Amino acid sequence: MSRVTTDSQDHARIAEPAGGGAYDPIAEGYAAENEVSLLNAHYERPAVLELAGDVTGRRILDAGCGAGPLSAALRDRGALVTGIDASAGMLEVARRRLGPDADLRVADLAEPLPFADAAFDDVVASLVLHYLRDWGPTLAELHRVLVPGGRLIASVEHPFVLATTRLLAGEKANYFGVTERTEEWTMGGGSTRLTFWDRPLHAMTDAFTAAGFRIEVISEPPAVPGAPEMFPEDFATLSDTRFLAFLFFVLTAD
Repeated sequence: MSRVTTDSQDHARIAEPAGGGAYDPIAEGYAAENEVSLLNAHYERPAVLELAGDVTGRRILDAGCGAGPLSAALRDRGALVTGIDASAGMLEVARRRLGPDADLRVADLAEPLPFADAAFDDVVASLVLHYLRDWGPTLAELHRVLVPGGRLIASVEHPFVLATTRLLAGEKANYFGVTERTEEWTMGGGSTRLTFWDRPLHAMTDAFTAAGFRIEVISEPPAVPGAPEMFPEDFATLSDTRFLAFLFFVLTAD
């Protein structure tokens, strides 16, 4: 599940919950904004689907599925999708979208996953890893549930933009460390506090390779065609449809 703007913020970073029901108080408002926001609906989600390619018949774990928009898109493309999320509230919204027969489970990515070895051909982790302080155990579990040669397609908040935002705000920016960040979000009449763990690019790639993944793609894609016309203010100062927001990876399980 990916972050959207809050009632008190402009389009900024977007992220994803892990650890209990942090998203439960804002589940309905979050899901509604996620459907239409620039960063989710017209940038991050299309980029993940483009990287996934032809998924017909592939067993895919949507790790951090939230309200299920990515699961729905993958299923529409012929994938066999299982969704997990730490928020029961978000899964309620996802079940309304995907139907009563959808395979949706409450699960915390910081804990062992309730799946057999080699249960999936692909895992998509859309804006969820940055909720975890330690990526090692989670990546080991994702590797375990993938078939040999299976793919992990992941998106995270771009570490460069996080550091730059702090510097522009006059704050100290420790780009090279793993640092904790807490934000309060108010959406749809509810409020919650979310904690993120920011880390540099080299820490991400080191964690991937240590868990047995081979890095195939690191991507900084453009927004979808037509986005500048839909969101002219957001693109007013940009030279094209690329902007720093998220970083995307395609990794292969060796």
